[in-house]
Amino acid sequence: MLTALVVDADATARDEVADLLCLGGWDVQQAAGPEDAVRHALVTDVDLVVTDAELPGGSGTGMLRRIRRNGSSARFVVVTADPTDEVRAEAAAAGALTTLAKPVTARALLDFLRRRTTGPAEQARSDDTDVPDDADLVDAELMTRLRGIYADALPARLSAIDRHTRTGDATAVAFAAHTLAGTSGQLGHPEVASICREIAADARRGVLAHSRVVQLHELAGA
Repeated sequence: MLTALVVDADATARDEVADLLCLGGWDVQQAAGPEDAVRHALVTDVDLVVTDAELPGGSGTGMLRRIRRNGSSARFVVVTADPTDEVRAEAAAAGALTTLAKPVTARALLDFLRRRTTGPAEQARSDDTDVPDDADLVDAELMTRLRGIYADALPARLSAIDRHTRTGDATAVAFAAHTLAGTSGQLGHPEVASICREIAADARRGVLAHSRVVQLHELAGA
């Protein structure tokens, strides 16, 4: 399994990208800043680094240069809320394959995987000689695969939210709910995403809303 490192000070943005990559078959690690990311890359053979352009204590592109100087052969992707020509040029100079606008959508990530042979999703496609070359059809196929993986993983994710709610672990509830919210919204389940965001917001205030968890199960068809 290939390994990706997602670097972003915003935990929600970081988790959403990480969860999309997990659904695509990646082993994903996370870091909140450049120092932590450089340490991760030193001890782990990382295949892909996805980083925000602006990080606490330094820039994402500066961090990428440090990782490369340390001998990493990982591929780099920069994400930014302001994808100007200047930002794109700086990212390219640091060795980034592409610059994606934040928030990163499933479509944008799938398009990157389709155009660059960087991960399991593209490798699986390459093994299927019957897949047409048309970009829209390829994107549709990859999206279908992600949705299938999402559906397979959904019972366990719902069970985790339910279990942590019953045991009173608000931190775990918030984490599980906002992670599920991200991929649900990306993969065409806005109502599930909405209730998950409400559950996560409640949990961050220390409120474990059992009624919302019941509603989530109903919306998810579980």
